[in-house]
Amino acid sequence: MHDFCFTIPYGLIIAVGGVIGYAKKRSIASLGGGLGTGLLLILAGFLSLKAFEKRKNSYLALFLETVCAGALTWVMGQRYIQTSKIMPAGIVAGISALMTGFYLYKVATGGNHIPAKAE
Repeated sequence: MHDFCFTIPYGLIIAVGGVIGYAKKRSIASLGGGLGTGLLLILAGFLSLKAFEKRKNSYLALFLETVCAGALTWVMGQRYIQTSKIMPAGIVAGISALMTGFYLYKVATGGNHIPAKAE
């Protein structure tokens, strides 16, 4: 499975969560953190997709994806430990931990596997 197949929807979920957090609680931190990180993930997924279309790997995109997911795992994991609230901290920390594991797997295996060109 290619990283952009998961990164773009993951980024959308994070971005929408940031907007919802702002709409419900008027939290600028939710808006900035969620929307900013979500857009960065969407950008990284788009870069990875465009590189894949050129039959290449985008290591910059993979680096951005891994750092964003790791940071979200850490920050939201800490927030979950402090508040014990499943929504949103526990859910975002759990999803981000899974995504961090996926990205580390992609790093360990050399990125997206480019299929042989059909003739």
